Amino acid sequence: MHKAPPTIGAVFNPFTYLAARWTPSPRTVRRAALAALFMSVAIVVTGGAVRLTGSGLGCDTWPKCTDDSLIATPAQGFHGAIEFGNRMLTYVLCAAVGWVILAARSAKPWRTVLTKLGWTQFVIVMANAVLGGITVVTGLNPYSVAGHFLLATALITVTTVTWQRTAEGDTAPRPRVPGPVRKLSWAMLAATFVLIAAGTVVTGSGPHAGDSSEIKRMPFDWETTAHTHAAAAWLVCALAVAMWLVLRVVDAPADTRARARDLLIVLLAQGAVGYVQFFTELPEVLVGAHMLGSCLVWIAVLRLALSLRERPAAQAEVPAQADPRLASV
Repeated sequence: MHKAPPTIGAVFNPFTYLAARWTPSPRTVRRAALAALFMSVAIVVTGGAVRLTGSGLGCDTWPKCTDDSLIATPAQGFHGAIEFGNRMLTYVLCAAVGWVILAARSAKPWRTVLTKLGWTQFVIVMANAVLGGITVVTGLNPYSVAGHFLLATALITVTTVTWQRTAEGDTAPRPRVPGPVRKLSWAMLAATFVLIAAGTVVTGSGPHAGDSSEIKRMPFDWETTAHTHAAAAWLVCALAVAMWLVLRVVDAPADTRARARDLLIVLLAQGAVGYVQFFTELPEVLVGAHMLGSCLVWIAVLRLALSLRERPAAQAEVPAQADPRLASV
């Protein structure tokens, strides 16, 4: 029998083929995870820019930009360029996620949990791309837009967890604080998710529809939803202050207390932006900053929750030493 050329293996199982020829350092794997996290935030911010510049229908169909062109045409002008640019950024996000998958698969030893998290990122990106297409086809339906943002938040969740796991081992998690403190963190996670979901309702019933044409909005009073959103924000702030105090009382590790402090700083900044934009009739720049702040708040809450437990990295085994009594044999 003729031996199959080595390129056949690359075609049928490219990940195994690459893993046999490349061993990334732990730092490279961590950088890949951080790049995916950065891009998951960037895609939210640029998506907000599309909506805030009224370019949501700059490309009026999907997956093409027009019925006859895959890319934006000069006739679509500034709005077409903005919308098409955001679509192209999705490929950069896919490349970052692909780097995570390849780096995790090629690392020695192979950490399958990181590979699974990488593929989870890819699935969310693809699902959000399809939902983005549905959003365009349905003329920026506000419920579809809200779902688009919540899926982006899910991606940020997975990329944050992946980044955290690159610095940990694969042993069972070990608590670093008492049980009631961990339960408080779960309450804070739930309240923050409600805060973000309420923010999508404020957006869906507010003035920035994403296009200059008549776009259907959610049938809610905007000021009422904004006040509800603010109430949820105050609840999250109260929980964050409680967490900061409790962590000091139980003498939690210094890094955990630092993350609680960072969360308070991010929340205060986000709250200030939120109130200023409310009283200045929602200027686009501040709305965009508030969207970025939403991502940073969620990341800060996740990182604080993840710091309440640890997975120590497995210690490398000490190589076997030769028996000196056998040296003369």
